[in-house]
Amino acid sequence: MHDIHIDEVDGLDRDVVAIGTTYPPGRLLPAHRHRRAQFLYGVTGSMRVETADGTWTVPPHRAVLIPPGIEHTVLMDGVSTRSLYVEPLAVPWFPHRCRVVEVSPLLRELVCAAVDIEPNYAPHGRDSTLLSLVLQEIRRCVPLPLELPLPTDTRLRALCRNFLTQPRIDVPLDAWAASLHVSVRTLHRRFAAETGTGIAIWRRRACVLHALPKLAAGRPVAEIAADLGYANPGAFTTMFKQLLGTPPSAFRDRGAAIARIRPHDGA
Repeated sequence: MHDIHIDEVDGLDRDVVAIGTTYPPGRLLPAHRHRRAQFLYGVTGSMRVETADGTWTVPPHRAVLIPPGIEHTVLMDGVSTRSLYVEPLAVPWFPHRCRVVEVSPLLRELVCAAVDIEPNYAPHGRDSTLLSLVLQEIRRCVPLPLELPLPTDTRLRALCRNFLTQPRIDVPLDAWAASLHVSVRTLHRRFAAETGTGIAIWRRRACVLHALPKLAAGRPVAEIAADLGYANPGAFTTMFKQLLGTPPSAFRDRGAAIARIRPHDGA
């Protein structure tokens, strides 16, 4: 099925409903939730999913697992998606928080084939077997550390959202503190209490996640580093590798070691 809303087929007596959708650049899906669990895969483009807990950056050819009943928004950047909506009882192992995952070549082909299956597929047979295999492969997906926590304080959260739109590592913290009418020391303390991480680490990580779709699109590292306010490409590369365990140049290759990305201690 292509370009239909899940509400039109949510009541089908099938564990898995697969839908392919194409979105224009910059499309924002406002806050919504699904009764079913969702596997949201981007064939093209990148996405950013936001919930009350934080944001998840989804580069091209990766997917995000969205638990059932979780309110979320999705910012689409030239995305063509393949979504699987799954009855919660069929995936008791599904995470309780959003999770970005690597998508293996096998899973990619299975998911792309799934959207061409008739919605009322036979409960037993080839189509049912294919979708059962899809769920097994999703369970084996390697998680990627592409999450940023967000504070609950309204004003602080607004600052973070604005920063995510166009992050720069050289934005002075004094400006943030002044806008909140607090000292820089109080800002550090409040941010850590609300997010569980230091504000400097958070902003470095935000810069890295902002860079991922641009790297995947083939933009030069030097240009990205300059856009993010780094004095030189070397400083950006060092920080990138410290946080994600791989240099930015590796991410430009679709088959690179993104599956081996690991969180840096303290990040």
